[in-house]
Amino acid sequence: MAEMSLPRGVMDRLYTTYHESQRRYLSETNNLQAALDFSRACFDIAYVISDNSQRADFANQGIAAARRAIAQDAGSAAAHYYLGMNIGQLADAKHGFSGLRMVKDMEREALAARALDEHFDYGGPDRNLGLLYENAPSVISIGSRTKARQHLERALELAPDFPENYLNLIEAYLKWDYRTEAARELEKLEKIWPDAKKKFSGDDWAIDWIDWNQRLGVVRKKLGSNPKVNESPHSTP
Repeated sequence: MAEMSLPRGVMDRLYTTYHESQRRYLSETNNLQAALDFSRACFDIAYVISDNSQRADFANQGIAAARRAIAQDAGSAAAHYYLGMNIGQLADAKHGFSGLRMVKDMEREALAARALDEHFDYGGPDRNLGLLYENAPSVISIGSRTKARQHLERALELAPDFPENYLNLIEAYLKWDYRTEAARELEKLEKIWPDAKKKFSGDDWAIDWIDWNQRLGVVRKKLGSNPKVNESPHSTP
């Protein structure tokens, strides 16, 4: 997610959810769902704040909660999913080689979540793997355009009504200069956009829609301002 200014009410709700889930997590130490809810709440805040020290603190709390959940149920896709997500936030906050060393941990947890439930969070495990392979360095880390494309496309296959999956794939295509494919997916996204607004509505989706609207505007501009087309080797008519 690009850094953005969130309405005060949205941030207030995030912190309210965080404190409520924290109280339950601390008081109900054997409650799997309490650990999962707190891990997600930590991630949600770490995802949107810009201060790296605070982000690392929330991410570490989320990591601890997810590990507690895994200790209670190693077969929980959600626990592995949120562990990987919070490790990602910690890596992003730390930058440098300490962050790079966590990339394999992120990959391991996303693969575990995928093996347990590839549909979780609208194709979330594949979505995370695709972004991980897209953004990780290819020389000193696990970056791979082939793997990135495979997982981003799979996430979209699993949840073709979820805007995030289209946006991630379109942005990757544009990064690789596959403009024909990017335009094709944007056309599909425009078609499902009105129904998605109805399906993913309410306070829980407020941050996502701020992000998605911003990103949609960017890809529209990129595809509309430059008519040059460069298809990938696997483009289809």
